[in-house]
Amino acid sequence: MRKNEDIYCNMCGKKINREKELFTEEIFHAEKEWGYFSDKDGECHSFDLCEKCFDRLELKFKIPADVWETTTLI
Repeated sequence: MRKNEDIYCNMCGKKINREKELFTEEIFHAEKEWGYFSDKDGECHSFDLCEKCFDRLELKFKIPADVWETTTLI
């Protein structure tokens, strides 16, 4: 959840830490614009998860997410 310039985890409510303009921890941000074949047609949803809540959510998957390493680190 984004409120003013702060970001909160939608699952646990934790405020994501930052120093000045730099966030000091990662978040997972998702956005979905639902289309014609959905019961949510015309709705847009977005949410943010802290890493701990993302891990909890991912454990509930019946089919694991694809995971790969990146060689470009910023």
